[in-house]
Amino acid sequence: MNVTIRLAKPVDAPDMAEVHACSWEVAYKDIIPMEYIKAKNATRPELYQRIITDENTTRYVIQVDDKTVGIMGVGEPKDDDADENYYELHGIYLHPDYYRKGIGTQAVNFAFDKAINLGKRFMNVWVFAENYNSINFYKKCGFVADGKTKTLECGKTKECIRMKKEL
Repeated sequence: MNVTIRLAKPVDAPDMAEVHACSWEVAYKDIIPMEYIKAKNATRPELYQRIITDENTTRYVIQVDDKTVGIMGVGEPKDDDADENYYELHGIYLHPDYYRKGIGTQAVNFAFDKAINLGKRFMNVWVFAENYNSINFYKKCGFVADGKTKTLECGKTKECIRMKKEL
């Protein structure tokens, strides 16, 4: 299996929307109300058409043999307590057909390398507190919960935890 990760281009927008939607339907089916997932997924094609421009520097496609099977965002943290030593994994979403094949680990390692090359010392990621699969995955990649939490409104109020890894 030949996995490549590259910056997304406008031509990738439809595939990115599809992968994001499929991933949410499976990964969050027991966490977020399905009505909310379906409503969010309906907005994804327009969203990706708008945000994936030729100037994109933070959103990536993950491809297997030139087929987009995942997406991820990595860039500056959005948290007010993160200084210049931090970088953030804004999310990895894989098509469910590609779960548990090592692709997510390759994506995380790609993000680590990017952060290290920029001189960063830490990587953060936010995860739904009930998303045990993702929490366990990130723990295997060396992340630990750092005690910071936030709530999101996703059809119902959901708690998120921040996880951190020293690079």
